[in-house]
Amino acid sequence: MKRPICSTGLRWIWLTVVLIILDLGIKQVVLKEMDLHVTHPVMPFLNLMYAQNFGAAFSFLADEGGWQRWFFAGVAIAISIILLVLMYRQSAQKYLSNIAYALIISGAVGNLTDRLMHGFVIDYIDFYVGNWHYPTFNLADIAICIGAALVILEGFLPDKTKKQAN
Repeated sequence: MKRPICSTGLRWIWLTVVLIILDLGIKQVVLKEMDLHVTHPVMPFLNLMYAQNFGAAFSFLADEGGWQRWFFAGVAIAISIILLVLMYRQSAQKYLSNIAYALIISGAVGNLTDRLMHGFVIDYIDFYVGNWHYPTFNLADIAICIGAALVILEGFLPDKTKKQAN
C-alpha cells in the first residue's frame, strides 16, 4: 500500500522549491545587473561580485576541456534522485534529515540549472578578511554546505533526538 506523500519526508520538498526559486531568481538579477568580476561592497567583509565557475567547489576541474560540466551535472542528478528516494522512504517526522536532504537537493538543482543553461555556475558572494578572499560562492552552495553539516550532526545525535516516527 502506498503511503500518502504528506506522511513521508517528501512533505519537506516545499523547502527545496522555495530555495531553488530564490537561488535562480538571485542569479538572474546577477546576470542582468552585474558585470563579470566587478566588485560591489556590501559590508567590510562582504562583496557582491559576479563570477563564473566552470568547475565544482573551489573551481575544482574548472580548467578541463568541458567534460566536467556533464560529469558534475550527472553527479547532481544522481544525488538528487538518491535523496528524493531517501526522503520518500522515511517519515516526515525525521525533521533534521529531511531538512538536510531538502537543502542539498535545492543546491544541487540550482547549480545544475546553471550548468545546463549557461555551461557554468553563477557565483556572487565574495567573503573576505583583509586581502584574503574565500572563493566566490552562491546561495545554492550555502544550502549544500548547511545540508551536509546537518547530515553530519545527525550522525552524532542519539536516536531519540532524531525524531524517528514510523
